[in-house]
Amino acid sequence: MRFSPVIAALIALAAGPALSQEVAFGGLKADANAPVEVTSDSLSVNQSDGSAVFKGNVLVVQGGLRMQAAQVDVGYAPGDRSKIQTLHATGGVTLVSPTEAAESKEAVYDVAAGTVVMTGDVLLTQGESVMSGQKLSVNLRSGTGQMDGRVRTILQPGTQK
Repeated sequence: MRFSPVIAALIALAAGPALSQEVAFGGLKADANAPVEVTSDSLSVNQSDGSAVFKGNVLVVQGGLRMQAAQVDVGYAPGDRSKIQTLHATGGVTLVSPTEAAESKEAVYDVAAGTVVMTGDVLLTQGESVMSGQKLSVNLRSGTGQMDGRVRTILQPGTQK
């Protein structure tokens, strides 16, 4: 049986803080085929291994999805340095969509898979509802995710439908 996110969260609250909770995301979706735009204060590129590191006020934009961090390391697809495979953000990460926002210590965005894994003191805000945990895994294609690690949810009555 599948419960709505609000019912699932209420069940979790009644049972006490959970270790894992499924999350529905209406706005944390991205088109994996959309261009990825990265801006920062500086960029370091190592030609020998093909690595790239963006530092300082890094902003990554893909469609309506925005990610900010102090540093983002770029991982390219094997054998093709023109295709970004992963973005590893560190130094306080914020992931924002038009309707939701999440914060964490670091995040790995697998562009090809369309997934983001945020770790370290994760805080998710959906309207007036708030959820926290240690790991948030989001499938940007389906708009679903899972919060793990001593999950705590605070719901505001009347804000979810």
